[in-house]
Amino acid sequence: MKNKQEILDVLQNHFGFDDFRPGQEETINALLEGKDTLSILPTGAGKSLLYQLPAYLLSGTILIVSPLISLMQDQVDRLHRQGEKRVIMLSGQLVGKERASVLRNLKSFKFIFTSPEMLDNQQVLTALKKNKIVLMVIDEAHCISQWGPDFRPEYLLLKEVRQQLGSPTTLLLTATATPRIRQDILKKMGMATAYQVIKSVDRPNIFLAVQSIATQKEKDGELLKLVQKFTGPGIIYFASRKLASQMAEWLENQTDLNVAAYHAGVAPIERFRIQNQFMNNELQVICATSAFGMGIDKNDIRYVIHYHLPSNLENYLQEIGRAGRDGKQSLAVLLYANGDEMIQRQLTSVDVPPVTILEQIKNGKLSANILGEQASLFEFYLEHSFTPQQIITMFEGRKIQTEKELQEMVAYIKEDGCKREYLLTYFGEQFAGSNEFCCDYELSDWEAKLILPVSQPLSENNKVGWEDRLKALLNITEN
Repeated sequence: MKNKQEILDVLQNHFGFDDFRPGQEETINALLEGKDTLSILPTGAGKSLLYQLPAYLLSGTILIVSPLISLMQDQVDRLHRQGEKRVIMLSGQLVGKERASVLRNLKSFKFIFTSPEMLDNQQVLTALKKNKIVLMVIDEAHCISQWGPDFRPEYLLLKEVRQQLGSPTTLLLTATATPRIRQDILKKMGMATAYQVIKSVDRPNIFLAVQSIATQKEKDGELLKLVQKFTGPGIIYFASRKLASQMAEWLENQTDLNVAAYHAGVAPIERFRIQNQFMNNELQVICATSAFGMGIDKNDIRYVIHYHLPSNLENYLQEIGRAGRDGKQSLAVLLYANGDEMIQRQLTSVDVPPVTILEQIKNGKLSANILGEQASLFEFYLEHSFTPQQIITMFEGRKIQTEKELQEMVAYIKEDGCKREYLLTYFGEQFAGSNEFCCDYELSDWEAKLILPVSQPLSENNKVGWEDRLKALLNITEN
C-alpha cells in the first residue's frame, strides 16, 4: 500500500493538481490496495485520473477498454500532451506488419487502449496474456449492461477476457448507473463483491427544461429561438444523421452562428477538424448524433438540446452532463412532440428469427445471410456457444427492458413536478431541495430569466491547430 504522500507527489508532479476531486482519492486508494472497484462519478469529475495516477505507482501495464475510437484517441492525445509516450491504441486501424510489430512489443507500453471487439481477436488476446496487466479499466461501464445483447455483444465477453488475463485488479467507470444497472454490471463481470464508490449524479448548475410541441414546424421554430437567445457553445442531439446535417445547414443559414454537423457519416478527418474548431470556440453549435460527446473535454459547453428524446434516462443524463463542466450556469432542454418515442422504438427494434431458423443456421443447413443486416449479430452468439433458445430468451428480455426504459424517459418528459427530483429518485438518490434555477417546474418563465455566461473565442496563443493535435495523437515529432 502506497502512503498518502507518495500519491500526492504523483498528483502534483505528473498532473499538476494539489487536491483530489470528490471520489478520486477513495477510488485510487481502493485500486492501490488491489480491490476491484466500481466508480460512479458525475461527468466532468476527472475519471481518467483514476487509472492514470495509479499507473505511476504500479509495476505493469494498464489496459483500458473503451467503446469509441474517438474516446480512446482523446485519452491518447492527452497522455502524449502530458509527456507520456508509452501509449498505444489497438484498433481496427492498426493492420498488417504494423499490428504484428506492436503486438510483439506490447511490453514497451504503459497504457494500452482497446475496444471489446479487439479483445475478441485471439491474436490480440494472446499478445496481451504475455504481459503483466496490473490494472484493467472498463470505461463507460454502463455499456456492459445497456449494449448487450442487441448492440456490441462483445461487451458480454469481458468477464471471460478478464479471467484469461489472470483476473487483474479491475476498475469499472461510469457517470450514470441506477442501482439495478450497477448490479447488472457487477453480475456480468463476475465481480459481485467489488468495492463501490458512488457519488451523486446531480449537476445543480444545469437547468432542466422540457418543451412539449405540437408540430415539427413549431419544434424547428423553438430550436431557432433557443440557439439565438443562448448563443453557446452548445450541442443539439438528433436521432438521425440526415436530420442533424439538414438542421446544421438550416441553422447556419437562419443565424449568424457557426454551426456544423457531427456524426458517423462525416469523414473522420472532417470530424477531427470540427471537434477541434468546437474546442477552440470557432464553432458555436454542433448538430450531432450520440456519436459526439464521449471524451469531449470542453468545460464551457453552455447548453445541450435534444431535438429527439434518447432511449433512456441514463443516456439523457450522460449527454446533458456534457454541459457546464466549469460549474457555471448551463441549460438542458428536451424538445418533445407527441409520438417522438416511436423513433426510438424503430431504432432499437431487432427482428429476432424463429428458433427453428437459428437451429438450421447453427447446424449449417442455412446461411446466416438470410437474416440480412442482423446476420453478424446472431452469428456472434451461435459462434460463442449460445443455444438458439438462449438467444431468443435473451432478446425477448432485452426488448421488455428497453421498452420499460423508454417509458421512464417519457414519464420524465410528462412529469408535472420537479424534473430534478424525478431524475434523482430514478437514480436511487434523495432530493435535498431545489435552487432558483433548478428546472421549469420552479421557474416556468425560464427562457426570459435564465442567463448563461458568454464564452469567448480562445486567444491565438491558447488555440491548438487540428494538424498539431493530429501529430500529437500519432506521436509524430518533427526534426
